[in-house]
Amino acid sequence: MGSSGEAFPVSYKQLSLMIKGNKTDVVISKYDDHFLVIASQIGSMGTIIQARKEEGMSIDPTFSVSVLFGKRDEPMIVACARQLIANVSNSSAYRPLVLSLGLKDHSSETLKIIVAAVIENRLW
Repeated sequence: MGSSGEAFPVSYKQLSLMIKGNKTDVVISKYDDHFLVIASQIGSMGTIIQARKEEGMSIDPTFSVSVLFGKRDEPMIVACARQLIANVSNSSAYRPLVLSLGLKDHSSETLKIIVAAVIENRLW
């Protein structure tokens, strides 16, 4: 089940998924200067990550991913952010990404489902 809004000032999409028995709420918001993705199984924001494409002379894009708040020792969360920013950077509507993951389950399967749902419902 999902909904979307184009109301000023922020367009967004909201959906709920069941992932391995956990209700997962996802909100994707498009701001003038960033995309914000919140995925939560705990009813609040969790680890907050910022991801951006680095400008440079290289043909292959380079991405900067940093944990702003929360768990810094979760490589799968960083991999999730990297996968999403790589997808965002391929679009003409590129903006840096702020990602919040408040999850009970940090398994690769859960994160893959979240990434797929965000890409399927993308605002870029």
